[in-house]
Amino acid sequence: MLTPADETLLRRAIEIAAHAITLGDAPYGSLLADAAGTILIEEHNTVRRDDDIASHPELKLARWAARELSPEAAAATTMYTSCQPCGMCTSGIARSGLGRVVYALSTDQFYEVNPGSEWPVVPQEGPALFEQARVPIEEYYKK
Repeated sequence: MLTPADETLLRRAIEIAAHAITLGDAPYGSLLADAAGTILIEEHNTVRRDDDIASHPELKLARWAARELSPEAAAATTMYTSCQPCGMCTSGIARSGLGRVVYALSTDQFYEVNPGSEWPVVPQEGPALFEQARVPIEEYYKK
């Protein structure tokens, strides 16, 4: 259940998204707050500006946290974001060790607001060549 403090920080993420439009960027905004609710960093989507498909604000914040915060500090943070993180960002968030994500618009709601924007599914084939593929993995992770 969201607290009034959560709602305040989530509104700030939406403001960041709205401001991104004035800069010519896509309308997605996020921030990372510590356990006390202090904003540590804010970002917006710069995919077009940076010509980089990974320039989602959620992924930028996750990468920042992984570089700049201790694992304990990262685990105590909450990310507030204007839209539910995509699969790429969700993976980055998990790997960075952030404690929690609060989002305003779900992916399904996004598709309602912006019909026809679903990403295509790319076929994947595998697993294959297990015996060969396991060698570098086992070498790297052996203890």
